[in-house]
Amino acid sequence: MFEITENAAEQVRNAAEQGGTEGMALRMAARMKEDGGIDYLMGFDEAKDDDLRVVSNGIEVVMEPQYATLLDEAVMDYAQLDDGELRFIFINPHDANYVPAPKSRSK
Repeated sequence: MFEITENAAEQVRNAAEQGGTEGMALRMAARMKEDGGIDYLMGFDEAKDDDLRVVSNGIEVVMEPQYATLLDEAVMDYAQLDDGELRFIFINPHDANYVPAPKSRSK
């Protein structure tokens, strides 16, 4: 299911604190673009009865069932990009632009 790294979880907690939304779940949504990439939407929200729920690194994540397929196996991280900007990134095998990490070799 959907996973949040510790770095991303820390940033989500900071955003909730700054925005006064502590105690609310992180709502995730995703939609497939024409090129096979995925757009991600997120924000703080109250959970609804029919939501799917997961807790990852202490963050409660909710999503409508229709988004589960695109978000399954996805990982949300918070990382520094090549231009030095820090932001949330998504690693998702359902994205047409996904490139798996190289496997490490054992000695």
